[in-house]
Amino acid sequence: MSDTTIDFAGLNLPAPLLAAVTDLGFTAPTPIQVQSIPHMLEGHDILGEAQTGTGKTAAFGLPALARLDPSKRHVQMLVLAPTRELAIQVSKSLEEFAVNLKGLRITTLYGGQPYGPQLRDLERGCQVVVATPGRLMDHIRRGSLQLDAVSCCVLDEADEMLNMGFLEDIEWILEHLSEEAQMALFSATMPQQIRRIANRFLKDPKHVKIAADQNAKANITQKAWKVTGVSKQTALERLAETLPYDAMIVFVRTRGDTVDLAAQLNGLGFKAAALNGDMSQQQREHTVAQLHKGRISILIATDVVARGLDVPRITHVVNYDLPMDSESYVHRIGRTGRAGREGEAILFARPREMRLLRNYERQTKGTIIPMDLPTAEELGRHRVGRLQEELVKCVEERNLDELKSMLTDMAEKTEQDILSLAAALLFERQRKKPLKPKPDPEPRFDRRDRGDRPERGERRERGPRRENINFDTYRLAVGKEHGAQVKDIVGALANELQMESRLIGQIRLFGEHTLVQLPQDLPPYAQNDLKTIRIRNRQIDGQQTDEVIPPRPERDGDRRPRRDGEFRGRRDGGGYRGNREGGRDGGGYRGNREGGRDGGGYRGNRDGNREGGYRGNRDGNREGGYRGRRDNNGGSFRDGNRFEGRGERREGGYRGNRNDRD
Repeated sequence: MSDTTIDFAGLNLPAPLLAAVTDLGFTAPTPIQVQSIPHMLEGHDILGEAQTGTGKTAAFGLPALARLDPSKRHVQMLVLAPTRELAIQVSKSLEEFAVNLKGLRITTLYGGQPYGPQLRDLERGCQVVVATPGRLMDHIRRGSLQLDAVSCCVLDEADEMLNMGFLEDIEWILEHLSEEAQMALFSATMPQQIRRIANRFLKDPKHVKIAADQNAKANITQKAWKVTGVSKQTALERLAETLPYDAMIVFVRTRGDTVDLAAQLNGLGFKAAALNGDMSQQQREHTVAQLHKGRISILIATDVVARGLDVPRITHVVNYDLPMDSESYVHRIGRTGRAGREGEAILFARPREMRLLRNYERQTKGTIIPMDLPTAEELGRHRVGRLQEELVKCVEERNLDELKSMLTDMAEKTEQDILSLAAALLFERQRKKPLKPKPDPEPRFDRRDRGDRPERGERRERGPRRENINFDTYRLAVGKEHGAQVKDIVGALANELQMESRLIGQIRLFGEHTLVQLPQDLPPYAQNDLKTIRIRNRQIDGQQTDEVIPPRPERDGDRRPRRDGEFRGRRDGGGYRGNREGGRDGGGYRGNREGGRDGGGYRGNRDGNREGGYRGNRDGNREGGYRGRRDNNGGSFRDGNRFEGRGERREGGYRGNRNDRD
């Protein structure tokens, strides 16, 4: 019988399980279920290769439950999951499948929960245990759980357990099982370490592999917005206001970002909450429950805590920060479009990240469609339309006679016409969300082509600019004591705000802070970005200040002797060479050397690690901008402070910092 015609009744499931599946609304089994259930019912070991969202829980849960004996109170089935969230989700699904199996009990064991309730559940007796590796090992060592009578063991998302460092723990646990126990291992990918476990612990397994185009990703529309014009935060706010979503999960890179972004959205009237590893298990469970009940519509989460999250309401996934790898991308977007439902996945990609989209398309065997963000004008029309609908609905459903009388009375007393009073009400109503938002800013600061822009080397604190630019002063929460240098400030601001360095005025570093001059017409998105940029692993929290940058002290005495870096004359365009004692440690402005380095500029330090300087254009051979240090072969600065590559060309960018991640 083909996969396209078979139904659950044709899988030889016992009547109680078949009835439960029917009550849950499942109509046709997924490919992984069609291929796995018959083999497991026959007692075969299974090696399953399938992405998340393909129905794996039913694929192993239904046949394993069918082979249990509810009359026996010892543990017969063990499921290992990498995270607490996935363990809870698997337990919930198994309970739904087993609703008609009288006497069957399921216990969930995971860290972050008191031992007392878990010990009581184990003492009362249960046939099924779903656990995370760490807590399961604790119970085995305590003697509160024995695995010698387990007849079926399932490893769910084995590759994720490998990524989280559970490989040795898994082997230790499996060594406590009897050799006769049936084994099922499911993984999205099959790295060598997973195959080694399969070869050691599985007996002649049936290999089930589901191609990406057969899984639930076919139900997900993938879109990408290229980050231009406005900040990612503004983009998310616009999508949250205009998309027809039921619930949305937004993925960010760090725990702190989940809290900050959720707070910002709540301040604008959205129902948002954070979900991260710093929260207690009770808090995380409460947050997910709120999402299920509809009390939360937007969840801001990190990768690890969202593993296994299955909330039918989630219609949209937003990749606010791009994931580290393609597998994580697949797991993320798998939070929507589950069990045959439609879903939409949107990612925010900075220009330098656009190349990653091809990797995601290859992994999902899908197409990522470019999308435009709603403009300020379109947002305004949307707000007016929604307000109009609300007002019409209110007129049709409410008795407004008393309020009309009040309005008429106000008009008489104030000698204002009713239309003006109504307009005043609209004005007050739209203070937080203007019906006519400010126009979108022009494209970010004009930038020369990176190839025409020379490198920057070690710089002294910058003095006043000669150009006619009006500046404001900003205070940055990073300084000399944190290891910050002027080149770090220039590199971060130029790269993250996408502005030319000539638009950066004076910079003065102090112990724990820095003062920097930036243009007075700095657009709102740039002011927002200033608060989140990180330099030397610190969020700079840039704020406008009235502080005045003090002038640099004048030098005392005469200039230094010629040998410490004199003006050498033209030398066919050559200029200030700097200090040459002991080599080229004090290399300075090289100028133009005909026939060789025609565009050579400020070279900076060349001592050992060759910290990049202001190189200029060398006949097109080494064009580039801010190079930073060259002892790691370059690599460009990715949003979120990760390197995009370390190729041999050494065309580096601002290296930034690597934030701690969940």
